[in-house]
Amino acid sequence: MKALVYDGPGEIEWREHPDPKLQEDTDIILKVTSTTICGTDTHIIKGGVPTAPHGTVLGHEGLGIVKEIGAAINNVQVGDRVLATCVSACGHCRFCKSRQYGQCLNGGWVLGHTVDGLQAEYGRIPFAQNSVYKIPDELSDEQVIFLTDVLATGYEVGVLLGKVSPGDTIVIVGAGPVGLSTLLTSKLFSPANIVVVDPVENRREVALQMGATHATTPEEVHAVVADLTEGLGADVTIEAAGFPAPFELAVDLVRPGGHIANIGVHEEPATLHLETLWAKQVTLTTGIPSALTVPALMKAIAAGTFDPTALVTHRLPLHEMEKGYDIFRNAAETKALKVVLSQ
Repeated sequence: MKALVYDGPGEIEWREHPDPKLQEDTDIILKVTSTTICGTDTHIIKGGVPTAPHGTVLGHEGLGIVKEIGAAINNVQVGDRVLATCVSACGHCRFCKSRQYGQCLNGGWVLGHTVDGLQAEYGRIPFAQNSVYKIPDELSDEQVIFLTDVLATGYEVGVLLGKVSPGDTIVIVGAGPVGLSTLLTSKLFSPANIVVVDPVENRREVALQMGATHATTPEEVHAVVADLTEGLGADVTIEAAGFPAPFELAVDLVRPGGHIANIGVHEEPATLHLETLWAKQVTLTTGIPSALTVPALMKAIAAGTFDPTALVTHRLPLHEMEKGYDIFRNAAETKALKVVLSQ
């Protein structure tokens, strides 16, 4: 098969790679019909994820047709159309038993990280009993592809851990795909104000089109939030950029007793200003998704509650994977959000 292979920092290539094979009774083999590129993939390529071995096929967001199943699999059959979540869950370790699939001791985020991923013609999905979901016939690939990661991440790690509630003023720092996914799913809880912060004008415009009540720059956001909250600060702030300055901004904007939800993937330290936070009684959460909310989000999409296809800015055939990366990594010029590659 052909696959996008990571050969070390700065080095990727679309080339021939061995076909995946069933290794455990809990595996399935998936013929990939659609996949996409994530900011985490670019972190790997930059060398920011040293646990990713050289020679690994990248990609943790994908869906397709089941080609083979292991002997222990009974939730899907050959020929089923399924999506594979970005986390693989064994189902029996202490974290899986507490529904924290992202922390699974035997899986977790392994696809495209420590085992070959889905930016390929075929992929092996470990622990498929807990890590794939059938796709209803009425939903297209583009409607569900982002449930594999960014939508589940924005909803579970941003909205749910951040305790977004009706009438809240929330601030989302970062209007990339994860931040915009957080915006889309936050509307399920009817916040009064959704303030999106991003230095890039195009992304602010997209945020407003997707339902943000306000979209502003890092320099202007303090005045906006103060005006909306009588100077108290936001009920919930959600960091979706992965850099120190956005994280510190999210912390600075939260009200006493509020919630800070960190989603961004950080490669360097960020300062937590306890000299100003120690008495504010705030809650700070971090994490990666379990993807257990995928069925509920799939129903919301089918009902027309929100439309994740708005995140798609570029569509390419699978074999143009390297071009897709060029588009994604030059988002300032290409205005890329999500690049979907299909075969």
